[in-house]
Amino acid sequence: MQELTTLKLIDRISTLLRAEQRKKFSALGLQPVHVQTLDYLASCNRFSDTPAAVTDYLGLTKGTVSQTLQVLVRKGFIEKKQDETDKRIVHLQILAAGQELLSSITPFDVFIKAEEAIANKQFDSISAALYEALVALQHVNGSSSFGQCKNCITFSEENDHYYCLLMQQPLSQSDIEKICREYISVTNSGLV
Repeated sequence: MQELTTLKLIDRISTLLRAEQRKKFSALGLQPVHVQTLDYLASCNRFSDTPAAVTDYLGLTKGTVSQTLQVLVRKGFIEKKQDETDKRIVHLQILAAGQELLSSITPFDVFIKAEEAIANKQFDSISAALYEALVALQHVNGSSSFGQCKNCITFSEENDHYYCLLMQQPLSQSDIEKICREYISVTNSGLV
């Protein structure tokens, strides 16, 4: 198995999912942060529907949240309402158009397909499960795997000399310990 830390696996999976979000949401004229904000506002209670709560929940800056909220108000997805008791507090309410948008957005097909691909497998660690999830996501997404040479199907070793059969190039010790764009997982090759 590829020797990546759990954190790196989570980060790579997140990168793939963000790329899918950008593709899907840009077709709607939105950024992922816009949909994440709408999703939060659809899920939060009346004590948590403030700009400060959105900022805390999404881990963003006040400026980013302010710009995001302006876009969502302008597009008619949310409205701002002043608190009836404390006029300093602004509440954010998701409107029907925002609710419709959220319900029209289906889960990412690539994630569903990847989940199906690993659903019945048994894993001995979270890293192994995440690695399989990453490989499945990359496969369904058609993206490059970026794996370590020493775990690639085209990696060859003979008498402590390393060689890439795909690139027809010798590999150094440093090469085989780092990630490569040309990596082909044994699972993706159909040779499992």
